[in-house]
Amino acid sequence: MNEKPRIAVSVGDPNGIGLEIALRAHETIRHLCRPLYFVGYDLLKEAAEKLELQIPEPFDHTSPSPSCSIRPGMTTAEAGAYSFSSFKKAVEAVENGACDAVVTLPINKEAWMKAGIDYKGHTDALRDFFKKEAIMMLGCEKLYVALFTEHIPLKEVPKSIEKEKLVRFLLDFQRETGAEKIGVLGLNPHAGDNGVLGNEEEIITEAVGEANSRFPLFHGPLVPDIAFSPKMRESFTYYVAMYHDQGLAPLKALYFDESINVSLNLPIVRTSVDHGTAFDIAYLQGRSVNLQSYIEAVKAAIAMKRRRDQRS
Repeated sequence: MNEKPRIAVSVGDPNGIGLEIALRAHETIRHLCRPLYFVGYDLLKEAAEKLELQIPEPFDHTSPSPSCSIRPGMTTAEAGAYSFSSFKKAVEAVENGACDAVVTLPINKEAWMKAGIDYKGHTDALRDFFKKEAIMMLGCEKLYVALFTEHIPLKEVPKSIEKEKLVRFLLDFQRETGAEKIGVLGLNPHAGDNGVLGNEEEIITEAVGEANSRFPLFHGPLVPDIAFSPKMRESFTYYVAMYHDQGLAPLKALYFDESINVSLNLPIVRTSVDHGTAFDIAYLQGRSVNLQSYIEAVKAAIAMKRRRDQRS
């Protein structure tokens, strides 16, 4: 009953910092859970040699696909295909009950594209795998932000704001988090200034009103440029942003190191680091990588899985 949970770890892009994080953080992680890394021994050995590290013992791993060579800091189709295979095999391990949750290290979206992978990221792929409207939430205990739209061009955001879709998003987000108060950001400067600077806030207002008819805990549309001010954060821990940078720029300015990425509204538990592949420092000597986001992601995955087990 007290056995540590089995966590599937996809190692991300081999040309980035994912493998270094996995190697350096393993001693900490293994005391929290039983990690299973989806990486082949040849690639793991190459990474350890480049980093002048020893492969920890024990270090349970399984190869997701034919190995690839490491080209530090380079965007390659080979690395994109490997990182996708690592991710997909890790998800399958949770689906078939071999593991309890997935934790993902960073991929490179351009490498996925070069490999012919159509998904724009982990969350996009998870939506397709499970045919569910996965919600991308990022943050830490001090502040969580859910993104109504994610990796789309800014010019496409306004036409993506549809009332029924936003109502469903708000209700799903509340159900998944149990939040008792949620701030919903407007889209335009000054939240539109009553239509002077845009009218998308009319849709947001209607959606908030309809969601509040079910659970009266949504507040908005909030003026975006003050929504994350210290005074406002005394009132809100959970926010819904209309687009990627609107929510993530303030979050990362405030809590970059400890912030994580969580996929909600799915039949499995998936968390991730909240940073990229850091190609500019990958495999370089004389500098360090921050392990905190990865460690926090593992802790969150364990806690989420336990909560699900208790509810079932």
